[in-house]
Amino acid sequence: MLIGILQTGDAPDVIQPASGNYPDMFERLLAGRGFDFRTWRVLDMQFPTSPHDADGWIITGSRFGVYEEHPFIPPLETFIRAVKEAHVPMVGICFGHQIIAQALGGRVEKFSGGWSVGPQDYDFGDRTVTLNAWHQDQVVERPVGAQVVASSGFCDNAALAYGDDILTVQAHPEFDGTVTQGLIDHRSGSVPGDRVAAALSRLADSADTKRGSALLADRIADFLTQRAHV
Repeated sequence: MLIGILQTGDAPDVIQPASGNYPDMFERLLAGRGFDFRTWRVLDMQFPTSPHDADGWIITGSRFGVYEEHPFIPPLETFIRAVKEAHVPMVGICFGHQIIAQALGGRVEKFSGGWSVGPQDYDFGDRTVTLNAWHQDQVVERPVGAQVVASSGFCDNAALAYGDDILTVQAHPEFDGTVTQGLIDHRSGSVPGDRVAAALSRLADSADTKRGSALLADRIADFLTQRAHV
């Protein structure tokens, strides 16, 4: 099964030797599940020609805001709507979560509560799952038909489902402690010190986030596989 990764940003250069770029992180997260992967760097205007160029899609995170004026954003929104219309399974993570919501009629903005950084606890209904987060923007208005799958005290729309076709998550199951530490070291200049300190204190014990990432990997893989055979 071919999973198309729509890359919308790059990890900091200094962490790539150890952790790779964002597509590498997703390949590690979903390894051993029978998937093949191909990446399209949509941030460089490299787009698939059809929603059927892959059996399922993942949209990565990015340091960009979905509401900013970047050349790749309008065609990416058009492609998202085409994928949904074609009923090809699609997963969005962080920026991917936000751009899908925006493309389908929701609203994303810089959250008044500020940054969410490092391990955070999310209520998935049947369980609490700890995942690494790195965002200030949030989906503040859901598109019509989007259902809340997970939330937290900081983020109401932390995971959304759009029928059986689309699953999106604000947090980063693909980020391990090394990646989050690297972002703190190299991209935390605008993050308040107390939030950095809180993130560092929870990074010291990574067992919860490892379990959370494994649970989300299973959920994403099951979603992509089951939808591909509907």
